[in-house]
Amino acid sequence: MQPENKTSPYTCREYREEMILLSLQKKLSAPDLTLKEKEQLLTEIARVEARMGMD
Repeated sequence: MQPENKTSPYTCREYREEMILLSLQKKLSAPDLTLKEKEQLLTEIARVEARMGMD
């Protein structure tokens, strides 16, 4: 008998997206960022989160 709550396998692409997101979040915490750099990082973080279905 199969369990009713099947989960899909964790893919390399999902891992890659998570690592990209973590890297962007780490860069965002740098104290010497300009306002423009912070805005660009936040935009990219939002894109990655949307691709991951986190939006």
